[in-house]
Amino acid sequence: MSENKVSMPPGVPELRVVTMPRDVNIVGDIFGGWVMAQVDIAGGYAAMRRAGGRVATVAVNSFVFKQPISVGDQVSLYTEVIRVGRTSITIDVQVYAERNPAHPMVVKVTEAQLTFVALDAEGKKRLVPPLP
Repeated sequence: MSENKVSMPPGVPELRVVTMPRDVNIVGDIFGGWVMAQVDIAGGYAAMRRAGGRVATVAVNSFVFKQPISVGDQVSLYTEVIRVGRTSITIDVQVYAERNPAHPMVVKVTEAQLTFVALDAEGKKRLVPPLP
């Protein structure tokens, strides 16, 4: 699989994590489940901010692994609210890896869309408040 150098998108990442040896699969790449968990965390924070409170993941609408992630990569996850319904929020998550600090290279490694539902204190669906 060839690596295509790209630039980080503008803005501040929702989440930034350095991969560790404990995160690898049996062939030495970062385990896909680890990546999915980071995407869910980043997307959840963006959804909570927009919902003004508690949310839960209700759907993974799409998830594409574009490049493997390696131990020591600095992984940056960027989020964008792309749809707000009555009780749901759909978040786009773009994942980039910066590798080789001596000669930095940035590659886009994953992209995903997840839908979250806003919850009240009892864990029941609630309306997403309008923007102020």
